Amino acid sequence: MYNQQFEALHLNVVEMPLEVEGNVPVYRGFIRELPFLAGSGHSVQELYRSLLEAYQEYAQEQLAALQEEQEKEEMTSSLLSFDDLLKYYDGESFDGFSIGEQDE
Repeated sequence: MYNQQFEALHLNVVEMPLEVEGNVPVYRGFIRELPFLAGSGHSVQELYRSLLEAYQEYAQEQLAALQEEQEKEEMTSSLLSFDDLLKYYDGESFDGFSIGEQDE
């Protein structure tokens, strides 16, 4: 069930060899495309559950960062006047700025 969710996201889970701590089995693994997202559990289901939780947290952080970046971009462009925006998008240079032109 959990493996199907990762397949739908086009992610691959790498399962590490089974370890035994005391008398308790410990399953460990990580997401191949995002190796910093690792998980462990006392069953394969717990392993996949912990990996899925780690991925969801990572995805939420990335979404929040993207939204913050978009807000900054909107705020920056709203500071420019309409004429300045046209100059920027038309490729015109701003007043007092020239490249390679000499006054004769």
